[in-house]
Amino acid sequence: MISPFVYLIYHDGTKREVLVQNEEIPFPEGKLIVSRTDLVGTITHCNPSFVEMSGYEREELIGQPHHILRHPDMPAAAFQDLWATVQHGKQWHGYVKNLRKDGCFYWVYATVIPNIRDGLIMGYTSVRRKPSRAKVLEATELYAQMQKTSVSL
Repeated sequence: MISPFVYLIYHDGTKREVLVQNEEIPFPEGKLIVSRTDLVGTITHCNPSFVEMSGYEREELIGQPHHILRHPDMPAAAFQDLWATVQHGKQWHGYVKNLRKDGCFYWVYATVIPNIRDGLIMGYTSVRRKPSRAKVLEATELYAQMQKTSVSL
């Protein structure tokens, strides 16, 4: 029997074991997931939709690295592109497969925006909306191909 637990190593060297189940939770109609992070990706704000979809309590999310939601199917290159884009003051858009606390997953179409004050990036805001099913299927195939060459999250 294959274990439902996966050991993840993140780009910052942190490690953890996560439960991964092959069950998708549909994105709720008419909702937006919103979160804010500091410059290194630590969650500083999350709206009720974020809390609901993640399966975590708000108190469990605030102060945690945003990669707490990173699904092992997501290739490192996707997040390298995200960070390279937003650290240069530009918006990033993409499809992301997130991991819930209970091991289930959900797909989002994410927009990440640098929060700029007086010309300096102070943090980031991410707004996630319901993704196109066709685009999710495309992203699933693309990310599977990318994962073949990816070694770290």
